[in-house]
Amino acid sequence: METQTITQEIGAITTDAVKTPTIEVSGSVALLEALIVEGVETIFGYPGGAIMPIYDALYDYKEKLNHILVRHEQGGIHAGQGYARTSGKVGVVFATSGPGATNLVTGLADAQIDSTPLVCITGQVFAHLLGTDAFQETDVINITTPVTKWNYQVTDATEIPEVIAKAFYIAKSGRPGPVLIDITKNAQIQKFDYDGYIKCNHIRSYRPKPIVRQQYIQQAAELINQAKKPFIIWGQGVILGSAEQEFKTFVEKSGIPAAWTILGAGAIPTDHPQNVGMLGMHGNYGPNVLTNECDVLIAIGMRFDDRVTGRLDKYAKQAKVIHLDIDPAEIDKNVKSAVPVWGDCKETLPLLTAAVEAKQHDEWLALFNDYTRKEIEAVIHDELNPTSGEMTMGEVIKQLNDITKGEAVIVTDVGQHQMVACRYAKLNKTRSNVTSGGLGTMGFALPAAIGAKFGAQDRTVVAIIGDGGFQMTLQELGTIMQSKVDVKIIILNNRFLGMVRQWQELFNERRYSFVDIQSPDFVMVAKGYGIAGKMIDQRADLTTSLHEMIDHKGSFLLEVMVTKENNVFPMVPQGCSVSEIRLK
Repeated sequence: METQTITQEIGAITTDAVKTPTIEVSGSVALLEALIVEGVETIFGYPGGAIMPIYDALYDYKEKLNHILVRHEQGGIHAGQGYARTSGKVGVVFATSGPGATNLVTGLADAQIDSTPLVCITGQVFAHLLGTDAFQETDVINITTPVTKWNYQVTDATEIPEVIAKAFYIAKSGRPGPVLIDITKNAQIQKFDYDGYIKCNHIRSYRPKPIVRQQYIQQAAELINQAKKPFIIWGQGVILGSAEQEFKTFVEKSGIPAAWTILGAGAIPTDHPQNVGMLGMHGNYGPNVLTNECDVLIAIGMRFDDRVTGRLDKYAKQAKVIHLDIDPAEIDKNVKSAVPVWGDCKETLPLLTAAVEAKQHDEWLALFNDYTRKEIEAVIHDELNPTSGEMTMGEVIKQLNDITKGEAVIVTDVGQHQMVACRYAKLNKTRSNVTSGGLGTMGFALPAAIGAKFGAQDRTVVAIIGDGGFQMTLQELGTIMQSKVDVKIIILNNRFLGMVRQWQELFNERRYSFVDIQSPDFVMVAKGYGIAGKMIDQRADLTTSLHEMIDHKGSFLLEVMVTKENNVFPMVPQGCSVSEIRLK
């Protein structure tokens, strides 16, 4: 039955119970109707035998659901992540059984640790074949249990509407995360009496947001009001909670210096006077050193990852910690808090703002600025403004900032280029920084940039990728070609697996073990996919080439040859405290 007929017979579908005549549909049709009600517009996927009935039904939904054919299931899920990160919506991914489903695992793990809302639909063999080692049968439920917020196997079509409703609710509520629904082939084909779709807004055993306890708000405010050297560190929770304005109001009223984790970047503009920079292993000098000098540490929507804290036994021991988080499991997990503020920061921040006194911490903020000047002299000036030798990654980012004015979405892969881009990119808008944070997945950026562009179609999307990571998912150039998505790609080519090489230089006596990587002619590869591109190795060509890339109508690949053995500093060596950060 065609979509138009179904829509006519079912009638207008709302977010409440749909009072409609019963109609017989297949499980596949019920799934697609559910996606439409949930507001899904774009699906990233790759068909196969076990999910073929869903794809057959999708043939009649081309005008309502835009399906992007990726070149690999890992590319599909990273694209779903990029879409979710820029749009704030749930990313949707289709894959078949067996290898199709297992190819999603890296992306699921990435989305789980970075709290990205996804609903992944996998096909499965017929129910009567489960457990028989049938062709392309894999126990995807047990495989993905550790890397999903929830997963479920559907063997009867009548379950589909309720299960999909739960999937979307769980994926996007509370602390977001990936959900996987595995649907056997018989359930996709099976007809049943369908009387509409009801969105889920409550599950009895699931509480997405903890109750806000007013006494903890007051205790936190008292500590902040008494503090001489308070320090705010924020993470992606501010962005996931759509609490950017509430956060900005709190920062400005309290007058407290604030620093960010890489996933929190952009919640307030890079140039905000109280934004003192990036935390962590390759973060800015002042925020790291002064973490161990503040008297009150206010952590908002971040999880005290080891790349932020360094040695936990030497992390902020002098400070009273206030931890605001929607996930109670994160509070006291790594760093003991003096005051735990459970709840959605969109709710807790206004309460805290109302209770804190308006102050300015000029002398304390000036100390951060002093450290910034030291970092500029020791590292930043030469990285951003070299006058001789090969180009640096930093000067490429600086020139890109000048052209995009901090308005672009920056998608980064994993490695030295990621740290450089996160350190130096100007971000004037929220949801502008898309990167693989917790898992550190090489190959993330190219497919994620595709999804990011579909999620933010009115914005310029620039993928910044190393020569190593690019070769892990370069087949997604085919997705760009077929879908005609406008993504700008910068390959910062240092002819090494740069971050590993840096560690081998610093800690293994320059024993460069299998990090010297050879690459194809990236421009010719792009040309094979119908994508314009060029390679530059001279500083004089950088500005005009970046303009050419940005102004080009359609995707463009710019390969920039950068210095081979440049290191990213500052750096907190592994096993050291944040106050032991090295400038060189």
